[in-house]
Amino acid sequence: MAVLENIRKRTTVLILIIGLALFAFVISGVFTSSKFGGEKVGSSVAEINGEDISIDEFRQEVENTSRRMGPTTSSMQVVNQVWENKVRKTILGEQFEDLGIGIEQDQIVDFLRTTGYAQNPEFQDENGQFDPNRFRQTVADWKVNNPPQYEAWLQTENEIIQLAKEQTYFDMVKAGVGATLKEGELDYKLANEKMDIKYVRVPYTSIPDSTITVTKSEIADYVNDHKEEYKQEPARDLQYVYFEEKPSEADDSAIKEAITKLLDDTVEYNSQTDRNDTIKGFRNTRDVEVFLDRNSDTKFDTIFKAKKDLPSSVADTLMSLNVGEIYGPYKDGGSYKISKMMDRKPNGSVKASHILLSYEGATRANPDVTRTKEEAEAKAKELLKEAKKSGVVFSELARDNSDGPSAPNGGDLGYFQRGVMVPKFNDFAFNNNVGTIGLVETDFGFHVIKIDDKEDVVQIATMSREILPSEETINTLFTNATKFEMETTADESAFSELAKKEEYVVRPVNKIKALDENLPGLSNQRNIVQWAFNDDTEVGDIKRFNINNGYAIVQLTGTYAAGVMSPEDASVLVLPILRKERKAAQIISANKGKDMDAIAKDNSVTVSTASALTVKSPTIPGAGSEPVVVGTAYGLSQGATSGLIEGNTGVFKIELVKKTEAPKLDNYSTYANTLKNNAANRVNSAVYNALKDAAKIEDKRATFY
Repeated sequence: MAVLENIRKRTTVLILIIGLALFAFVISGVFTSSKFGGEKVGSSVAEINGEDISIDEFRQEVENTSRRMGPTTSSMQVVNQVWENKVRKTILGEQFEDLGIGIEQDQIVDFLRTTGYAQNPEFQDENGQFDPNRFRQTVADWKVNNPPQYEAWLQTENEIIQLAKEQTYFDMVKAGVGATLKEGELDYKLANEKMDIKYVRVPYTSIPDSTITVTKSEIADYVNDHKEEYKQEPARDLQYVYFEEKPSEADDSAIKEAITKLLDDTVEYNSQTDRNDTIKGFRNTRDVEVFLDRNSDTKFDTIFKAKKDLPSSVADTLMSLNVGEIYGPYKDGGSYKISKMMDRKPNGSVKASHILLSYEGATRANPDVTRTKEEAEAKAKELLKEAKKSGVVFSELARDNSDGPSAPNGGDLGYFQRGVMVPKFNDFAFNNNVGTIGLVETDFGFHVIKIDDKEDVVQIATMSREILPSEETINTLFTNATKFEMETTADESAFSELAKKEEYVVRPVNKIKALDENLPGLSNQRNIVQWAFNDDTEVGDIKRFNINNGYAIVQLTGTYAAGVMSPEDASVLVLPILRKERKAAQIISANKGKDMDAIAKDNSVTVSTASALTVKSPTIPGAGSEPVVVGTAYGLSQGATSGLIEGNTGVFKIELVKKTEAPKLDNYSTYANTLKNNAANRVNSAVYNALKDAAKIEDKRATFY
């Protein structure tokens, strides 16, 4: 009792102590835990040349970009785009700062003149020209009266400033890019000096791969000597079994049977009237629209359609139906369907071409047209007369003379139904026969019209039922997936054996990267990739994932650390190289000192010829691309013979039979300018990639996404 009394006396102290302990526990979690709300407090998504990129800032940009790009873009596509923009902005920003590159308001205005922003009607004067004052006034008006638009503009302005700075920076680099006349002359010669050679080639395929022994240590030595070429990112190997929710044969048959029953009338007992009612089926119903609303996955489409607009697999059959006839059930697009011909319009669709001659003052003419009405009519009549001549190609006349947007397509307007074109055009097209050419005036101007084709259009009512898995099928699938998961988790080494026993397909996925999201056969499954790269996931681990149409039982089968490839991983790449080196050494050793005829005889090959070879196009007929061989020929004197050359496809020995010098030019400035322009065109990507390769980038995206 004394103890209890002491506790009661110290209640306030105890509560304070417990409260402080809990507070300490919570606070210690904040400062010591690696995660708080899923991440470190104040953590960064990257470090670029020592500069931290805030995860909060990065997420905000991802959110903004996602809204702009829309729902069809995956989350990782958005993340990756924001990442590339952030890396680019950071790396180039360092260069801008070092060089003192800044953009003033006048420079922004000048930049806007040369971009698509100048086409914004709100920035243009009454003549449709970009007006700097109108631009400034519009932005000022947004700031006062339309804050959301103004905020969006500020983001756009930042992008414009970045683009303008980049243009200034890259222009400075391009100013130092050039090419001399001597370089132009050399480029001309390499492209135009022709060589005829005689050669013998001993292909590497003449030595079987099985005769070449390459050890693991030799592969390791080669990789060690070429570390830069065999660097690898962290990667994972997986294998999985996919349990897909799809209808069984029984489900398929049930859907087909159900839709077939809807064809004919049925008799149902009506308890309210105490009599049997006849329910009209699809075949006899008088109100197709209501019937389909009640019984079909798709509603009644009243639009008349041409043959090309019907499902290709049944188009011929449907077009041959008489009004009231029915076809089906048939499969189309994952559904069973039954179609009924409701109506037909013979020649209800016309294909026509036209030549439009607009004139100033026509109601719907292009405002840039200055031709008078009289001039347009005279020209139209002249073209009409020409179009009716035998052998004249109407499409060529339209391409050369029409003011309409269809001119590049030879005036072809495609197929159209009644009411699509303006009345006079429409009447001519539907009231004349195929092949007729005539003249019509509309609000657009004068049209020389040629009727190319006509076809029937039909109105078809289609009842459809999607073929879906039944509840029984879905339950069975879940049971099978769960059973397989439990059995493989109990014995991880038996994953493939158990799958084979149950006749499941095991699908391997090799070397996925930490930021991948698409897995072959499963599409976007970012959660599987994250699990595979989780520090707690070990080789052999198995996990079930619920995906859109079923379940995937996944096993981690391999891991690859960042760095240089192991000999085992690199062997598939290195083996062909080392084999080729060994074969080349054997062939050269066996044929040293021999002339071409002796090499050909001893190796059961022939001496061949190749003509008009150039260094710029180093392809030898029958041998493929051989730049080293052709380059060697370029350095030989006419009549000289080379030594043994290690080429791409075999060992060569060549003789330069003839070299045809390229005709001398008075000036090689054209070729020098081409070299200069080509180099300048590469500046933007080449300079940025060089800066990016030299940058120190620590990418932590996989931690957050």
